[in-house]
Amino acid sequence: MRRPEIRAPFFWVMAERILSAGVVVVSRADEDWQVLLLRVYNYWDCPKGVVEAGEDPLVAACREVREETTLEDLDFHWGEDYFETAPYSGNKVARYYLAGSEHQRVKLPVNPELGRPEHHEFRWVGFDAAAKLVVPRVSDVLAWARTRVES
Repeated sequence: MRRPEIRAPFFWVMAERILSAGVVVVSRADEDWQVLLLRVYNYWDCPKGVVEAGEDPLVAACREVREETTLEDLDFHWGEDYFETAPYSGNKVARYYLAGSEHQRVKLPVNPELGRPEHHEFRWVGFDAAAKLVVPRVSDVLAWARTRVES
């Protein structure tokens, strides 16, 4: 006689958290702060990506900025504090650090796995304009970053 399979209710099963890490990159333009946003389709965000197994999240965040934008001159003037989003889309959590860049020369290099750039465009925009482009989850991140740079 076969015993019936016992399954836990779906709410008992916790999906493994997927951590991505990125950087809110800011630069001074005259007297105003500008933030770097990247667009893929109609979705705007800061440079970020999945933290690989055993990788330090800050190292991953810097790697993602370099891979997605070619920027390498990040200055973590405000320290290594971060803002984490609530879980979204399949239990992902995004951790954002804040860094400045002296340069606004961004390139969108070809991702070898995709055969094309990961993003369709980039923009340096003020915090107010950025908040209008992003989803609420990312808007919360930008509000955190703005408070830090303006204090």
